[in-house]
Amino acid sequence: MLTPHSWQKSSFSGGDDGDACVEVADLDDHIAIRDSKAPARATLAFPAEAFTPFIEALKHAASAAD
Repeated sequence: MLTPHSWQKSSFSGGDDGDACVEVADLDDHIAIRDSKAPARATLAFPAEAFTPFIEALKHAASAAD
């Protein structure tokens, strides 16, 4: 069960309130992600082994956009 203490905010959070990022919750066998600006909205959940490739793909897309 996700609680407010389950979520960790990225150290790269920007803005005055530190809400310009995503939050991550490490569950037993899944990783959940939500928008820190709208925490009550939907979350994405990945099998734990798929999370690292997902992050690497995001990094690659961001560097290609620069």
